Amino acid sequence: MASEWEVRFSTRKGRAYFFNTKTEQSQWDPPEGMDSSTIASLPGAKYLSAGGDGAAPATVRASHLLVKHSGSRRPSSWKEQNITRSKEEAIEILKGYQQEINGDPEKFAELAQLHSDCSSHEKGGDLGKFGPGQMQKPFEEATFALGVGEMSDVVSTDSGVHLILRTG
Repeated sequence: MASEWEVRFSTRKGRAYFFNTKTEQSQWDPPEGMDSSTIASLPGAKYLSAGGDGAAPATVRASHLLVKHSGSRRPSSWKEQNITRSKEEAIEILKGYQQEINGDPEKFAELAQLHSDCSSHEKGGDLGKFGPGQMQKPFEEATFALGVGEMSDVVSTDSGVHLILRTG
């Protein structure tokens, strides 16, 4: 039964809801008979508050280090007019930064400032606060899944490949 359910987020209502992938039924309340540990293990459970009451999560704050590639939505940046590297090359570059950062938030900000292909490089990669529906889906999902102070693995979006550090 649990595998048929997932948690989704309604941007119109600003809150999480439960969706049955088999019947395509949606409801605000948890499915009958489902305990809190099962609910917490559902895909999309990050959209639920700690109490599991279906309330939307608070906004999060994050920094990122973006490496664009030739297939990026806009393959240019403040430091490179025409980006020609492949996605695979971008991932390898990012993995090198990941090893260099090694859990150090100050190193993250330093590398983002020097190397990120996003204008947020000026602020050490800081994107400020954002809520559900404001970022590309893979970026949002990765950020909301992180605890404060945790860094993601490589996340791919239409913009390029990212390392994300959740800061709040």
